[in-house]
Amino acid sequence: MVRFISFLLLIISFSASSTTLLVLGDSLSAGYRMPIENSWPNILPESLKKHGLIVNVINGSISGDTTGNGLDRLPDLLKQHTPDWILVELGANDGLRGFNPNIVEKNLEKIIRLSQENGTKVALMQILIPPNYGKRYAQAIESLYPKLAEQHQIPLLPFFLEHVILKQEWMMSDGLHPKAVAQPWIADFMADNIAPYL
Repeated sequence: MVRFISFLLLIISFSASSTTLLVLGDSLSAGYRMPIENSWPNILPESLKKHGLIVNVINGSISGDTTGNGLDRLPDLLKQHTPDWILVELGANDGLRGFNPNIVEKNLEKIIRLSQENGTKVALMQILIPPNYGKRYAQAIESLYPKLAEQHQIPLLPFFLEHVILKQEWMMSDGLHPKAVAQPWIADFMADNIAPYL
């Protein structure tokens, strides 16, 4: 009986202290060309333990997704997982395809509002894109993120790829996606940046 009560208290304690984080992203978070268990969101719980946090991380990322794709999938993900937090890592594919920045901004705003209306706190990751379409376009995409973060008073997390891309041995031959070897560093980097909010 005593063992049962101790076990029950352990479950209650775990439930009370654990947090569910949904990562809504694209190939940068989906484990592009690698087993999904090697992707940084799947390693993130171990990295967050170093900060004394017990976090259940749901990787809701799909390679190739745009902000519009993420918005379409969001209602089902919120209903299925009821996350406490959502980390939005979207916009790179929009930028690479030359989408109008106003569309990207509206989609991200809808993602933020829908999440908040469902009682989910939102963290937004800064996205930077190559200057394929010119410096002005790249800056227009980049500037959306601090603007939205300020408007909605949500955390803006740094773009991990900005650091990873400096190490050629960590990048795939396409120059866009980190290899599996980079994923533990990314998980630690993201844990360091999101832990203060969780």
